[in-house]
Amino acid sequence: MQDFILRRRKVRALIIIGILLLLLYGKNLLERQSFRTISQTFTEVYNDRLVVEGYIFQISENLFQIQKLIDHCNIDYDYSKVINEITGHEKAILAIVVDFEATNLTDQEATYLSDFKKIIENDLNIKSYDLLFTDSSGVNRAQVKIYDDKISRARQDLQNLSKIQMEEGEKLISKAKILINRSQIWAQFEVALLIILVVVMFLLLFRKSESNRGMI
Repeated sequence: MQDFILRRRKVRALIIIGILLLLLYGKNLLERQSFRTISQTFTEVYNDRLVVEGYIFQISENLFQIQKLIDHCNIDYDYSKVINEITGHEKAILAIVVDFEATNLTDQEATYLSDFKKIIENDLNIKSYDLLFTDSSGVNRAQVKIYDDKISRARQDLQNLSKIQMEEGEKLISKAKILINRSQIWAQFEVALLIILVVVMFLLLFRKSESNRGMI
């Protein structure tokens, strides 16, 4: 009779232990998925936000050089090859834009970047230096102002893109914090399950049958 009771208790113990082990296994699966998501989130913060902010800075530098050349800021500068230099800066900008376009863009980013690209490709595509300067009239201030206005619009697009990097970066960091907090909760849950597992094993397997009689 005692052997039968002991076997029954062992079966119950195995069932309870099996359930607890399944819960621990399920928890580990969720934890792995959580860590993968956290890893992907931080990768996205770096590749699609921090790196992109670097792209914006490089583009701004090239755009600044274009504006200096258009405005004839340095009167001692040799402007005989200014169109080629402007074209070189524009090509550098468009090469960066290609890398920018390969990142994970939001709808707003795609809109601002598309507008910026059109300005560089169309509005600032200066074919002749005579549009900027002639020996007879000097600097064509009216035309230069038009180009400056286009550059200002391009800068506004860059500012909007930079602002999006901050906003999206904050969203990703908040998402990562939620996942980390959730992982901490799951870790506490795992500890609780392990404690329960130890207690169940002790009560149902290691206590003498006489002391357990009537309890189960």
